[in-house]
Amino acid sequence: MPDHALSATSADWSAGDSHAHPALELDGLTKRFGDRVAFESVTLRVDRGEVFGLLGPNGAGKTTLVRTCATLVRPSEGRARVLGIDLEASNGPEIRRRIAVMPEAPGLYGNLSVVENLRLFARLYGVHDVDRAIREALDAVDLSSRRDDACRALSKGLRQRVAIARTLLGQPELIFLDEPTSGLDPVAARDVLELIASLRAQGRTVLITTHRLDEAERVCDRVAILRQRLLAVGKPGELGLGSQRSLVVRVGGAAEDAKAHLAPVVEAAHVVVTDEHTLRIDGAEPDELAPVVAEALVHAGDRLLELASPRERLEEVYLELVGGETKESDR
Repeated sequence: MPDHALSATSADWSAGDSHAHPALELDGLTKRFGDRVAFESVTLRVDRGEVFGLLGPNGAGKTTLVRTCATLVRPSEGRARVLGIDLEASNGPEIRRRIAVMPEAPGLYGNLSVVENLRLFARLYGVHDVDRAIREALDAVDLSSRRDDACRALSKGLRQRVAIARTLLGQPELIFLDEPTSGLDPVAARDVLELIASLRAQGRTVLITTHRLDEAERVCDRVAILRQRLLAVGKPGELGLGSQRSLVVRVGGAAEDAKAHLAPVVEAAHVVVTDEHTLRIDGAEPDELAPVVAEALVHAGDRLLELASPRERLEEVYLELVGGETKESDR
């Protein structure tokens, strides 16, 4: 198993302006329900302005972790800060005022129109200028033209957009989206992902839970893989680098000839011919080796067609870490 990087350093818990702190800081956070562990010893940092993905199989503790950070569930152990505010019961109202949560099910009233739903929730949230907040939220999700449509008449993708508009009513600094593309067709899922990217462009911080690893690769700045414990944290394209110290070379001529031409610069034991025109060089830093290999082959007259460092896709890293087992329901 590769040695995936973990963000497991303790946070700096010194006092100061809450706006100077990351959006989310967890230090050894744990939640148990009796003898059952939802998640344990989670240490994590989410920076302001990033889209952060929380990945894991059913039962991994993702939803409970979100609910805990949103002050809906009290942690059993550990400590946390949300937008620089200590995660304590007394601070719950202040934290909830500055965040928003969209559960997997949109939770809209089907007989009400889009604007009626948003007006209802805006009043529940204590929004002062309701009409302006609704107008800005609908513009943000590109639904102004559907404001008077009954929610029951909308597709699931459009209902998800309304639900995201609802999260924007209070101008939250941190948004939690639980499985935002669940059950959507590819076009609707793409639209939701583009909407999430636009939230990042506005400077908002978004934490999403998702089972769709390809979507996490597309939209997330960083991801964490969770299965009760934190297994890996990092950029989607870099989690597999620990086990991928190799360089693939494809040439127009014979791979055996290219191997001989590399003898002055690469140890023969590290060069493996994989097919007639392709060889792999193992055991070296690809970024450092690539220019040396290219220069040697071109100097020898080889026609270099490809020079690449293969990396594990996020899916491969995920399956390697969590395996194929899943549980019946998310905790």
